[in-house]
Amino acid sequence: MTTPPAPPTPAPALTPTPTRPLSLSRTTATATRVLRQLSHDPRTIALLMLIPCVMLFLLRYVFDGSPRTFDNIGASLLGVFPLITMFLVTSIATLRERTSGTLERLLAMPLGKGDLIAGYALAFGALAIVQSALATALAVWFLGLDVTGSPWLLLLVALLDALLGTALGLFVSAFAASEFQAVQFMPAVIFPQLLLCGLFTPRDNMHPALEAVSDVLPMSYAVDGMNEVLRHTDMTATFVRDALIVAGCALLVLALGAATLKRRTA
Repeated sequence: MTTPPAPPTPAPALTPTPTRPLSLSRTTATATRVLRQLSHDPRTIALLMLIPCVMLFLLRYVFDGSPRTFDNIGASLLGVFPLITMFLVTSIATLRERTSGTLERLLAMPLGKGDLIAGYALAFGALAIVQSALATALAVWFLGLDVTGSPWLLLLVALLDALLGTALGLFVSAFAASEFQAVQFMPAVIFPQLLLCGLFTPRDNMHPALEAVSDVLPMSYAVDGMNEVLRHTDMTATFVRDALIVAGCALLVLALGAATLKRRTA
């Protein structure tokens, strides 16, 4: 009597190797890919680099007969313009990645959501550094913006504002189905902050309800930080608070943007 053959041993189940939440190599690879793509789009690069400078140039000569007015609002707009342009470009560029299926393919690879968001933030952050440096240099050394404090502090706030615009653009791209819809988010996200940030009138002169709303909007602290540099020779505690709030808001919005990736790419 023959012994029946033993049943084959089942192969061990293969479990995917978990990826770390954040990897420097994967993050830099993502940032390099994004920068390489942007390098083939000269119109986007021109928008990022030139529009804030052109707007500051026009503003200076709009107030040609009243240069003190330019001094009063030029520093604030030095932070507002980079935020707006980075918001527009980032939201549209990220939306293209979502709708084209690029994000789905990337997330199918050993690439964490943290790597993806950090890579985008790093790429657009590098552009934000160049953009903010150009706008600050133009305003201070060519257009004669008179600031009491250090121009380097102006550059710091302008850079934080550009990074905040990048984070907001990454976040709102999750809720748009087309590039037109991404642009439509600008009145909802940017314009209320622009009106309530203290650019047109001091925030304590507003209606108490609007002042309370402005107290939770990050652009308010960006404008306050610029005004601190405009009026004080040294770095003040208020300036440090304002800069930390803007940076913290940018990090918070980036985390929210990472949370939207699963919903949009599932």
